[in-house]
Amino acid sequence: MGIRAVLWDIDDTIFDYARADRAGMQQHLEVEGLVDGYASVDQALGHWRKITDQHWARFSAGETDWPGQRRDRVRSFVERQLSDDDADAWFDRYIVHYEAAWSLFPDAVPALDLLAADYRHAVLSNSSLHNQERKLRILGVRDRFEAVLCAAELGVSKPEAAAFHAACEALGLPPEEVAYVGDQPDIDARGAVDAGLAGIWLDRTGLGGRPELIRITGLDQLPGLLRGESRFGAPDTFR
Repeated sequence: MGIRAVLWDIDDTIFDYARADRAGMQQHLEVEGLVDGYASVDQALGHWRKITDQHWARFSAGETDWPGQRRDRVRSFVERQLSDDDADAWFDRYIVHYEAAWSLFPDAVPALDLLAADYRHAVLSNSSLHNQERKLRILGVRDRFEAVLCAAELGVSKPEAAAFHAACEALGLPPEEVAYVGDQPDIDARGAVDAGLAGIWLDRTGLGGRPELIRITGLDQLPGLLRGESRFGAPDTFR
C-alpha cells in the first residue's frame, strides 16, 4: 500500500519560525535596552541561535529538562547568573514579541487543503506539546492534524527512529505508509528515511545537494509528489 498519511514538522516547514524569531528578537533587544551590546540584530540573533542549539543538544541528551534549557539559554545570552524566576520572566518577555510576529508560510494552508481528502495528517516536532499545540491553535490549523507529538513529552527527539515510530503508532500505520516533511535534511528527511518512512526535505532556500534525499523547494510541489504525478522515491525529482 502507498502513502496514507503525512507527518509534518512545524518550525520553518509550515510556520515561518526564522522570520518570527528575527522580528521578535529585534523588538525584544530594543525594549530590553540590549541593542548596543551587538553590532547588529543579525549578530544578536546569530548568538541566540548558537546558544539555542547548544542547550537544545543538552536537552536532547537528557542533561536538562525543557524549562531548564530555556533558563540556561537566557543566562548564556545575557552572560550573567539569573534566578529561575528572573530567567523565566526574561524569556516570557521575549515570547510576547516573538508571538506577535507569528505567521504560516503562504503555501502551507493551500497544501493542507489539497491533501486533506486523501491523506491523514499529524505533527512530530522537536519542541514541547504546550508550545506547539498553542502555536497551531493561534495559527488556525490545529484541527488539520489528528495528533501532535513533541520531543519534550516523548523523551526522544528527531532524528532518533523512536520519535518517528511513536508518531506512526499514534496514527496506527506502519512507517512505510507515512511520509515525513521537514526543513532539515538530516534531522527530518534523513532521520525519517532511516526510520522506514518516506522522508521529504523541504529546501525552501534552495540550498541543494544531498542527492540521496527527496527534495522539494515549496509545499506546492508536495501534492503532485505524493499522488505519483512524479516518480516518488526518485531523489532528483525536484532538484
